[in-house]
Amino acid sequence: MKKRWSDILKFLVFLSIGIFFIYWFLLKLDSDEKTAIWDAFISARWGWVVAVIAISLASHLLRALRWRLLFKPLDYHPSVNNTFGAVMVAYLANLAVPRLGEVIRCGMLRTSDNIPMEKSIGTVVTERLIDMLMFVVIVLLGFLVMFGDVKDFLYDTLSQKFENLPTLAVIAGSGIAMLVVLIIVYRLLRKKLEKLPLFQKVKRLFVGCWDGIKSILHLGWKSALLFVAYSLGIYFLYIAGGWVILNAFEETTPLGFQTAFVIYLFGSVGMMIAQGGLGAYPVLVWQALDIYGISQSTSLACGWLLWSSQQVLVLVVGLAYLVYFSLKKKQHPTKEIA
Repeated sequence: MKKRWSDILKFLVFLSIGIFFIYWFLLKLDSDEKTAIWDAFISARWGWVVAVIAISLASHLLRALRWRLLFKPLDYHPSVNNTFGAVMVAYLANLAVPRLGEVIRCGMLRTSDNIPMEKSIGTVVTERLIDMLMFVVIVLLGFLVMFGDVKDFLYDTLSQKFENLPTLAVIAGSGIAMLVVLIIVYRLLRKKLEKLPLFQKVKRLFVGCWDGIKSILHLGWKSALLFVAYSLGIYFLYIAGGWVILNAFEETTPLGFQTAFVIYLFGSVGMMIAQGGLGAYPVLVWQALDIYGISQSTSLACGWLLWSSQQVLVLVVGLAYLVYFSLKKKQHPTKEIA
């Protein structure tokens, strides 16, 4: 009961954040700006919006294929259709309660392929660890090769809040020096630190991440390479979706793949701070495109089209597969697993 109320509270908090973002930027718009945004929607090249939906569908399919590989060492072989359907139902469930979908999709495969929940959950944990690692690598890569306009924007924004902001070289040097100091402190105080509960939790987190990465090696080298290829493909398609939506508007057409990379970084923050990115995602896409001098109306229209096209796909396909699994459960009841 406590867990249920906790999930409901989390859902309400994330939903409130999303509604706040929508209210915040609508409040700042006058009637002329709202009209301009609507006109931008009308003038959008909708063929490119359909292409965004196709790219999102392809990224979900790659995620399903990648997840399916993790069952191979466990000697389970769910069909591509069932695995893909479970992934789509998971995305649908995550729109209601964060991370609920990770459990739901395991339940779907228990219904369709008699795969024990504990086995499926283990593969989901491994997959999430890999996703977390890849996202961190992408973010770090983004800062290392940060494009000129974005780098200047971030630096100028911080300079307005903090006087005498050090140069990027000084910041990087300070970070390396801090890392060296932490390593030295750890070696000197290792025995004392290992007794601290917080240290134990952090250590278990890193060990779990490493174990998840190592488990991929059990796939065999061919499947491991395929797993890496699927992972790279998923994130490439995430970024490619941003590039495709830029072609839907005449004003943003000249912008290239670099801008799409920035949209992905900004949009990812929106997905984290609001339930399903509701409200926050379009606002942050607007902020990302503002760096390149794109008008507010086009930027917001671009953000809303990119976000809503993905959510419509999840709602339609996710609901369809939810019906599919419910019918499959009636036709082929599964045995209870002790």
